[in-house]
Amino acid sequence: MGVDVSKAKLSEAMLDILTQVSTGSTNLKETIIRHLGMVGQMAPTRDLDQAWNQTKKKAAKLYPDKFILGPRNILSWNDGSTKVLDKDISPANFKKLNELADAAGCTVNAMVTQIIKAYKQEKG
Repeated sequence: MGVDVSKAKLSEAMLDILTQVSTGSTNLKETIIRHLGMVGQMAPTRDLDQAWNQTKKKAAKLYPDKFILGPRNILSWNDGSTKVLDKDISPANFKKLNELADAAGCTVNAMVTQIIKAYKQEKG
């Protein structure tokens, strides 16, 4: 028997708790679920996992100076080794980037890789 709490509400509660957890804490997911109390204990694992995935993405997007979403979607603390210069891309530039990728027949990620490579070659 589970608790009737939406994944969005779980994710919102997880994000609130995550922002209050002391820097450097390990096992973030387990820590947050413990802090959810009875809701965390009673919610189905499937819902908790989905809410945690949403929370990780939100945390990395909203607090890039604090959190980094690394390879394999692992949320970790930003230890200062990653400097956040610009966390937003303008809608116009995002649209242009998608159009370039579409015209080249590749993904946006592949397009960004090509742009970085060309920039490095130009700089020497």
